[in-house]
Amino acid sequence: MKFAKKLSAIVLSAALLLTGCSSGGNQKESSTEDKYTKMSYEEALKEAEGTTVTFYGWGGSDQTNNYIDKYIAPKLKKEHNITVKRVGMNIDEILNNLQNSVQANEEKGNIDVIWINGENFYTAKENNLLFGPFTEKLPNFEKYVNGDADDTKLDFGYPTDGYEAPFGKAQVVMEYNSDKVKPIKNADELLEAAKANPGKFTYPALPDFTGSAFVRNIIYEKVGYDKLKDIDPTDEEAVREAIKPAMDYLKELKPYLWKNGETYPTDSTQQDNMFADGSLYFNVSYNPNHASSLISNGTYPESTKTCVFDKGTIGNTHFLAIAKNAPNKAGSMVVINEILGFESQMEKYKPEVWGDLPVLDNEKLSEEQKATLDSVEIGPATLLQSELLSKRQPELPSAIVPVIEKIWTEEIPGK
Repeated sequence: MKFAKKLSAIVLSAALLLTGCSSGGNQKESSTEDKYTKMSYEEALKEAEGTTVTFYGWGGSDQTNNYIDKYIAPKLKKEHNITVKRVGMNIDEILNNLQNSVQANEEKGNIDVIWINGENFYTAKENNLLFGPFTEKLPNFEKYVNGDADDTKLDFGYPTDGYEAPFGKAQVVMEYNSDKVKPIKNADELLEAAKANPGKFTYPALPDFTGSAFVRNIIYEKVGYDKLKDIDPTDEEAVREAIKPAMDYLKELKPYLWKNGETYPTDSTQQDNMFADGSLYFNVSYNPNHASSLISNGTYPESTKTCVFDKGTIGNTHFLAIAKNAPNKAGSMVVINEILGFESQMEKYKPEVWGDLPVLDNEKLSEEQKATLDSVEIGPATLLQSELLSKRQPELPSAIVPVIEKIWTEEIPGK
């Protein structure tokens, strides 16, 4: 999921300059934002009719693109006469665009809704790039979402404070060709399988979101979440020392990887393609339904299965935010509210559509809705929710993620 791709050092450095910028320099912008902060959802509905909402996010998946273009956009047009215009763009480009617009004191930028999470949400919110809070205005947030749940209140350990609404849930799974290898239950089994099948295993180069998550899972295996969750992310040497067992493991694994670990797939899309054409026997995904979806459309071999480590794998939530100077804040709230609706979440959950895990709180569903949710065919390669939830590990605080990625870049590829 590229929506959480790490910001470049240039973007991060520039973004930090915003903390020194006055937020009160544009009285017109301030009064406009106050208007929408106080606006009710009913007022937003009236203002949004007949308008266009831009939806910015990673555009590298046909499944996610089709969900927005062929389901959400027609639904909004039919029910509210709102045009949804999806703009596929990596998150570093999105936030760079937004940062420049906000710094220039533009009352209205060109970005409305943003697909975001993790360190990028942290950077955007800390530097006053987002509008909010807005989630308490949304009827479907109140109706279907558990606003007190940790994976709603926190994003990589950072408070959301109503500045982003949950879009879907994810959990790392390992995909493998069951005709070639057995289920992999821990890092040691992964190493043995790679040794037995040289060149058929690898993972995306960091800072790819999925590759970064894979490396953090190895860290959990070799170090443990509890030994890292409270570490000071500004102390790089302390982080480096703490994750050394995992880096040593990755160095041991390296010679048995694709191209001897001298290079890595650029991103998860490239690795997906390599797995699909048989170049690899192993893949990693942040979507437990990803493999089943690609089996159903003929991209993946039917022998594809998924597994999780016995110690568990990382799970998190991805979110939707609204730009601070979004030209259509009212329409943005309506779009996000519709995405949080039961029907929209169910459509997204179907493996043949996307397979993204819903954010619905089971306690808030009717018996009929629960039956509908249970009736969804999860697909031949998808693990049961009970197994996934029993093996779900929390994310590390967002500030430590780029530090781990920097250390990996310095110590692993090409060394």
